[in-house]
Amino acid sequence: MLREPARAKVNLFLHVTGKRADGYHLLDSLAVFPAVGDALVAEPADDVSLTLTGRFGATLAAEPDNLVLRAARALAERCRVNTGAALLLDKQLPIASGIGGGSADAAAALRLLSRLWSIDPGPDALIELAAALGADVPVCLLSEPARMQGIGEILVDAPSLPDCGMVLINPGVAVSTPDIFRARSDGFSAIADLPRGWSDATGMAATLAGTRNDLEPPAMSLCPEIPEVLQALRTDPHCLLARMSGSGATCFGLFADATSAEQAAARLQRPGWWVWGGAMLGDQQVLATGLPDLGSRP
Repeated sequence: MLREPARAKVNLFLHVTGKRADGYHLLDSLAVFPAVGDALVAEPADDVSLTLTGRFGATLAAEPDNLVLRAARALAERCRVNTGAALLLDKQLPIASGIGGGSADAAAALRLLSRLWSIDPGPDALIELAAALGADVPVCLLSEPARMQGIGEILVDAPSLPDCGMVLINPGVAVSTPDIFRARSDGFSAIADLPRGWSDATGMAATLAGTRNDLEPPAMSLCPEIPEVLQALRTDPHCLLARMSGSGATCFGLFADATSAEQAAARLQRPGWWVWGGAMLGDQQVLATGLPDLGSRP
């Protein structure tokens, strides 16, 4: 049995810089992967199957074609794999929440099944497969800080980032990314001018205050819970910067260190909210614990 983390993706800023002829929007964003996420487990089997567990597993079960299964089938077809895998996804991230949960799960499937099936498609092939699954899947495949441009498929090195803390809050409301883009009424933003790096969280927050998330205003107009979350974060005395991630509705706050973020998360708990606090830069360890044996599934 093999396990693979599927860490959340958080957009520290997100500028919509243009629109292609095919309708896809061009972006400029800085993505980080904090120490929270889902976890995927796999073992050999004759066919590809998926079992869902975790806090949001039941919600995800209603989707007719999970991204994990699509990733598994695409990888098997690309590499002519004739065996299967019994997959179990421990779903701890909210659904449709702007922190790349489904994309991270799909990326974890590509990484995990390459190991399980002892195949090496090569980095270019994996990125191509990831891009076909969704704009956020390539950066989630790397699962490390990166600057995202194009429609998400152009990845360049992120500035040097400090060790700091982050709080994530989702108000328990799913939002539709296409609806958010359709609700945009502003023009396009310039590519952000970032330094080579930051030595501390205060300096990073000061720079990021000069950027924005261009999807935040339309998301707030469609989801009134988002302003409530942002207000809660911004009134915390130790929060350095608060902003929405991706297309929402999850918002984040930056803190000086992981301990400060953990303490703030405890203060910011509200009924119906999903709240997490910890390190902004996660590691590669499996994040969910206590996953049941695949052999013990009902």
